[in-house]
Amino acid sequence: MSVQLGVSGVALIPQATGYGVLIGLGVAFCGVILGAVKIQKAYLSEDSGTSEMFMVANRSVGTGLTASAVFSSWMWINETVFSAAMCYKFGLAVPFWWATGLCFQIALMAALGVLAKIRVPYAHTSLEIIRMRYGNIGHVVFIVLNITNNVFGCASMILTGSQLIFGISGMHFVAATILIPIGVVLYTAVGGLKATFLTDYLHTTIALVLIIYFTFSVLTHEAVGGLGGLYDKIIATAGDNIIEGNYKGSLLTMKSENAIIWGLILKFGNLALVVMDTAFWQKSFATEVKATVPGYNLAAVAIFGIPWGLGTVIGLTTRAIHNTAIFPTYPGEFTLAQVNAGFVMPYTIKALIGDHGIVAFLVLLFMALTSTISSSMIAVSSILSFDVYKTYINPKASDKRLVHVSHITVVIHGIFITGVSLALNYGGANMTWIGYFRPILSCPGIIPLALTLCWSGQTRLAAIISPILGFFTGLSIWLGTAHAIYGEINMTTTGASLPALYGAIGSFFSPALYSVLISQYKPYKFDWRQFLVIEITEQAQLEESGKSSDEEKDGNNSSSSEKTRTDTKSAAISNPEKDSDIENDATNTSDQKSPSDIAITKAALPKNVSLDDVCHPFNDDTLRELHRWYRIAWFMFAGIVLVSFILWPMPLYRDYVFGKTFFKSWTTVAIIWQFFAFFAVVVYPLYDGRYEILKGVRGVWNEGKQRFSSH
Repeated sequence: MSVQLGVSGVALIPQATGYGVLIGLGVAFCGVILGAVKIQKAYLSEDSGTSEMFMVANRSVGTGLTASAVFSSWMWINETVFSAAMCYKFGLAVPFWWATGLCFQIALMAALGVLAKIRVPYAHTSLEIIRMRYGNIGHVVFIVLNITNNVFGCASMILTGSQLIFGISGMHFVAATILIPIGVVLYTAVGGLKATFLTDYLHTTIALVLIIYFTFSVLTHEAVGGLGGLYDKIIATAGDNIIEGNYKGSLLTMKSENAIIWGLILKFGNLALVVMDTAFWQKSFATEVKATVPGYNLAAVAIFGIPWGLGTVIGLTTRAIHNTAIFPTYPGEFTLAQVNAGFVMPYTIKALIGDHGIVAFLVLLFMALTSTISSSMIAVSSILSFDVYKTYINPKASDKRLVHVSHITVVIHGIFITGVSLALNYGGANMTWIGYFRPILSCPGIIPLALTLCWSGQTRLAAIISPILGFFTGLSIWLGTAHAIYGEINMTTTGASLPALYGAIGSFFSPALYSVLISQYKPYKFDWRQFLVIEITEQAQLEESGKSSDEEKDGNNSSSSEKTRTDTKSAAISNPEKDSDIENDATNTSDQKSPSDIAITKAALPKNVSLDDVCHPFNDDTLRELHRWYRIAWFMFAGIVLVSFILWPMPLYRDYVFGKTFFKSWTTVAIIWQFFAFFAVVVYPLYDGRYEILKGVRGVWNEGKQRFSSH
C-alpha cells in the first residue's frame, strides 16, 4: 500500500532534523563507499574501473554478502511501514500473508540464477540473454518491460518516502524527493555493483537493529504491557475495532477476506518486481558458483520475519492506543487517509518512544529507500550501457568506455527517476492505483523470460508476442471486471482489489498459454551451446576494438580480471583448428530451426567455429556442482511454496479467533525470526568474509605503519 497524495499529518519533528538526517546519512554513506572502493582496489585487487567489476562484481561475491544484499534490496518500505498500516486496517493475517509474499520469488531467482550460470556463464544482464536468443526485436520488448517495471517500483518508493517525510516533519516533498536519491547516485556511480553490496550490508545491519529495537521498545512500554497486555487491550477494544470481512470482525483471526486478497495481489506484484528486475539477476551473476542458491534462499527465509513480526506488533499496538491521550492525533480522529499514508508506524513510535524514536524511524526509512534505489541504479545503468549503448549505439565500445557510460547513466537515471517522482507528486497520482496496475504491466514478461532459460522450444515469435498479448489480456480482464462488478470504469473502480487481482492473474498466466501455442508455429529446438558461441563472438569483437583503440589498451593494461575472463572464454572453443563452415552447420540443423532463427545464429556465430567445437568454460566438476545446486534450488522453491502457501496458513483460515496463549506464541515466533534474520544476513556475512576483511584490515594497518614510520 503506497501513499495517498495530499495527506498531511501531525508534525512530529522539526524540518531541520529531517534535512540533517537525509543530508548527513547521504554524505556518510558516500564517505564509507569511497573508502571501501579504495581499500578494495589497493588490497583486494578489485577495481571498479572495469565493466566486470562495475556490473557483476567480478562474479566473486560469497554466500553471506549475497544473502545480505538480496535481503536489503528486497526490504522495501512496504515490509516495514506499510505492513504495519495494513495490519491496522485488516488485522494480524496481513503481516503473515505479506511475509509469504516475499519468500518464493527470491527462491525462484535462486534456481533461475544457477541455470543462467549453466547456460550463459558470462552474462551481465537478463536482457543480454534475451537478445542472444531472440534478436533485437525481442530485446527491445523486454527492455521496455524491465525499465518500466524498474521505474514504477523505484519512483513509487521515492514518492512514498518523500510523502512520509513531508507528513512527519513538514519538509517540502520536492526537497525530500531530491535528497533521497542524490547520495545513492554518488556512491553507486563511483563503486558500481560491489559498492551496492557493501552499502546493502550496512543498510541491512542498521535496519535490522532498528526493527528489533522498535519491536521491543513498543511491546515493553507500560501503555502496552508486553504480548499479554497487548492481547488484553485488543480484546477490550474489540467493539470499537470491527473489521469488515474478518471472522467476527476480529483483528485476531486468519480468516480475513481482505487480507488474503491483498496477499495474492502482493505475490504477483512482488514476483514481477523480482524476476523482471535486472538487479536481482545481476546479483546472481555476481555470486560465486557455490553462493547463489544458499545466499538467495537464506535471504528468502530471513525476510519472512520482518513484515510478520514488526507489522503485527506495530499494527495491533496502534489499534490499542489510537484513541488514547498519548497518540499524536488525539483527541482528533486517526483518519483512513492518514493510515493509507503510512502514518501508523511513526505515530505509534512517537507516542511510545518519543522524539529520538522518530529520528530512528527516519534512519530506517532512509535505509529502506536507498537500498532499493542503489539496486535500481546499477540495474538501469547496466541496461542502458550494455543493452542499449553497446548493442545499438557503439558495438565496438571498449571496456573503459562502457564503465564511463555506466557512470553517466547512473546519474541520468537518478535525475530521471527524481523527475518521475516529482511528476507523480504534482500530477496527483494515486499510488495505490499504480500499485495495482504495476502487476498487470510487469507480469506478462515473467514466464517468457523464465522459459528463455528453461525451455528450448520457445520460439522467437512466441517470446516477442506472448508478453504483449498477456498485457492486453490482463488489461482487458482488469477493466472488464471493474465494469462487471461496479458498473463503470474509473480510477476508483479500477483501484479496487478484486479487479486488480483478476487482472494480475490473467496477465501472469496467459503468456504461458500464448507461448506454447505460438511456438507450435514453425517449431524448433534451441541449441544451448549457441549462448556460449555468441559470448565468444562478443568478446572477440571487444578484443578487436582494443587493438585499434588506445583507450582500450589503457583499459586492458589496468584490468587483469578482464584478461582472465577473455582467456577463459577463449578456452570454451575446444578445437579451434577444425575448419568448419557455418553455412554447413546451419544447413545441417535447419530441420530444427525456423528461417529467422537460422539467420540469428548465422549472424551470431564467429567464422570457423562450429557448435560441435564449443565446450563449456567451466570444468566438469564445476558443472556437476551447478547442476546439483540447480536441483536443490527447485526443491527449496517447492518447499517454501508448499509450507508458506498451504501447510501453514490454510489450516488457520477457519472460524477461529486467536486465544491469548496462541497469540503470544505466534508473535514470539515472529520476533525470534527477526533475530534469525539478524544472524543470517548481518553476523554470518562477517564470518563468511572474514579472510577478505582481515586482508583489507592488514593492508590498511601496514600502510598506516609505513606512513607513520616515514614521518
